[in-house]
Amino acid sequence: MQLEFDAELWIWAARQDESWTFVSLPPDASEDIRHLTGGSTRRGFGAVRVEVRIGTTVWRTSIFPDAGREAYVLPIKKAVRKAQKLDAGDTVRVALELVR
Repeated sequence: MQLEFDAELWIWAARQDESWTFVSLPPDASEDIRHLTGGSTRRGFGAVRVEVRIGTTVWRTSIFPDAGREAYVLPIKKAVRKAQKLDAGDTVRVALELVR
């Protein structure tokens, strides 16, 4: 499964002092991912492996379900934010593909 979407970067409230920054996947795409993975590719915490592109930066990571947002969330590591000159509150274009 591949998708592209725009999302705003936000800081995880529980770790604001550490600047853990995420974007939320669209709820409909999150529902599709839940149905597609069905547990076979899920890891700890319900994580699903993905390959991501933001701007010119490509990396592999995991997305995680967030019950409060009713969507998966994608961590945006500091190196990506720095390379793409991004801060919390910025809206970014995300290309994401599930990795098996």
